[in-house]
Amino acid sequence: MPGRTAGTRRGSIVERLSRAVGDTRFGSGASARIADARTRVIPLHWSNLFGVAAMACLVIVFITGVFLMFVYSPSSEQVRYDGTYPLLADIEMSRAYATLAISFDVPGGLLMRQAHHWAALLLPATVILQILVSFFTGAFRRPRRGSWVLLFLVFVMSLAAGWSGYALPDDLLSGTGLRIVEGITLGIPFVGTWLTDLLFGGAFPGRIIENLYPLHVIVFPAALVLFLALRIRSAYRRRPPQFPGPGRTQQNVVGLPLLPQMATRAGGMLLVVSGLILAMSATVTVAPIWLYGPSSPGDASAGSQPDWYTGFLDGALRLIPPGWEVEWLGRTWTLAVIVPLAVVGVFLLLVVAYPFLEEWITGDHREHHLLDRPRNAPGRTAIGVAAMTFYGALWGAASADLIATHFVVGLEQTIHFFQAAAIVGPILAFDITRRIATGLQRKDQELLLHGYETGRIIRLPGGEYVETHAALTPHERWRLIREEDALPHPPVDDRGRLPLRERARDALWHALFEQRLQPLGQAEPAREPVAIAGTERTRKDEA
Repeated sequence: MPGRTAGTRRGSIVERLSRAVGDTRFGSGASARIADARTRVIPLHWSNLFGVAAMACLVIVFITGVFLMFVYSPSSEQVRYDGTYPLLADIEMSRAYATLAISFDVPGGLLMRQAHHWAALLLPATVILQILVSFFTGAFRRPRRGSWVLLFLVFVMSLAAGWSGYALPDDLLSGTGLRIVEGITLGIPFVGTWLTDLLFGGAFPGRIIENLYPLHVIVFPAALVLFLALRIRSAYRRRPPQFPGPGRTQQNVVGLPLLPQMATRAGGMLLVVSGLILAMSATVTVAPIWLYGPSSPGDASAGSQPDWYTGFLDGALRLIPPGWEVEWLGRTWTLAVIVPLAVVGVFLLLVVAYPFLEEWITGDHREHHLLDRPRNAPGRTAIGVAAMTFYGALWGAASADLIATHFVVGLEQTIHFFQAAAIVGPILAFDITRRIATGLQRKDQELLLHGYETGRIIRLPGGEYVETHAALTPHERWRLIREEDALPHPPVDDRGRLPLRERARDALWHALFEQRLQPLGQAEPAREPVAIAGTERTRKDEA
């Protein structure tokens, strides 16, 4: 039409395209999801940022990994180095190690390689923090047991992806680690030789670089993304858990909408974490492979240490006394390898199965959308601290040789210390933690019943000096109040006796979860508290 402007024509085209896309199945589905995201409420809590930090690490790992794929050569073929690093000039090495040219000859190569390494180091840390938060707050209970399993699988895949990348530079440090891996696989009964041949493709070092490369760039990343996507999908389908508070119930979530507020916050946190990782990569050297030299089957690196996230595996091997071998069925059983693998395997199995074990022991089959304060679940908190102590003992044992040299103590004494820490430490940690949690519960009950100390001293008409107590705010009362926990009711048989399975469950409950205080109801703390002569009474009690 003569009076229509160009801007109006552009606007009408956009509107027609928007309507056309919106009328499609994909467009209507996307519109429904966006509308749902605008109404979906996410609770505010600092622990939610660990997931964003993990996502930032994953994004950097993938972006830098794609860059490195174009300049890295996964080959064990021997060549002579002709790059710009003078100390290795004309040294024979594998093509994989010769690609240290990434750090010296490729523009931005050193930054990309270090960013890839730093992000790979931080990714397991962020996942471990998510596991700890989920455990100590009880976020793994129904209906989120599947999310706990998926989070554990994400952790395992992050370890596998990091370990496979650790060996790809083919430097002397990674070669020492691969020699240890070969010894472990050979020590596995019946299938050890077959596994070693499958992994290395022949006598050490074989074709380990060529075999690990597809695992590092395809298999493990694909599994990691799959498990992470399934976890996000599982979390999106259910309402998010939250801590108790005013207006927060099992059905009502208090927080901010996912779009745009929470998404904007998450995006800002992702950019901050990414910036910090890049700043570390530009200023702090990590994995200087040019200082280690090329890998050699006949050499080993003194004081070699694995990446921190696999330290507990190496520490488990170091804690076993030497000479543990037995002859049985015509074979030599190397207990120095079998026992650490079995202990670590059982430990990881207990971690992934814990939600199901706790539900069976406590008999609590309800859905939980309100999180626990760790002190209100002393048995679970004590179990978590005991597991952390055991993991820490294994992790510390991986550096026993460096501890001995740096602090000038005997290596055997250092090993004996970590052996005791791995056995006695979890027991002591369990008992001490449960006592502390119970004491904190008693303190909370005192606050609920009598208020908090104000530090204000008054004189009564009779001449007595007392400190007044002030009532808690509604939000503080909500934070301290907890609901009654479900108690197991083991069924009895016709003779009034418990079956063996139920007796075992009852014994575990008494050993792990019995020590707790009776929760206070929501109506009880509503009194106005005072304190007289150091005793704890209320105006209701005085009446």
